[in-house]
Amino acid sequence: MISSNDFKTGLTIIVDGNLWQIVEFLHVKPGKGAAFVRSKLRNVETGQVLEKTFRAGEKVDTAHLEKNEMQFLFTDGEEYTFMNTSTFDQVAIPKAAIGDGVKYLKEQMNVHVLFHGTKIIGVDIPSHVELKVVDTPPAEKGNTAQGGTKPATLETGAVVNVPFFVEIGTTIRVDTRDNKYLDRV
Repeated sequence: MISSNDFKTGLTIIVDGNLWQIVEFLHVKPGKGAAFVRSKLRNVETGQVLEKTFRAGEKVDTAHLEKNEMQFLFTDGEEYTFMNTSTFDQVAIPKAAIGDGVKYLKEQMNVHVLFHGTKIIGVDIPSHVELKVVDTPPAEKGNTAQGGTKPATLETGAVVNVPFFVEIGTTIRVDTRDNKYLDRV
């Protein structure tokens, strides 16, 4: 059990028998009346977003999640196969459970898979990945005093805006949280 006063972004709680992840929250202390916590929750299984208000100090069940390090092996289009690095067990995870992170998955990449009991609830992709540029238009001469960017397709199929000096074959570091170019490697 956890108090609504101790909410943190990313915490997974159980509300009405379902797993919900806290997307954002706000402690509100009105001038008159009791304090409360306004929160935005995302259903871990369905992706549904719900706004819910809790009384200040209200007790809520926390979900006990287990994080296992797994290695991405291959995909058949809709399912992605991962191997537990300690037990060598393989598990297939549907594309929908991984979310937008699929565009950064590269074979042999290690990720953390989140389990609630025996049920897989998500995959944590590293916040920064190094990928090779496989396609990008050539740099344009002139009109680059302010910098500028061009789209680049990476080896996993992700498209990122990169500076003009990045060429095909260059390995770059990308922030997976906001799909931004960070630097050359």
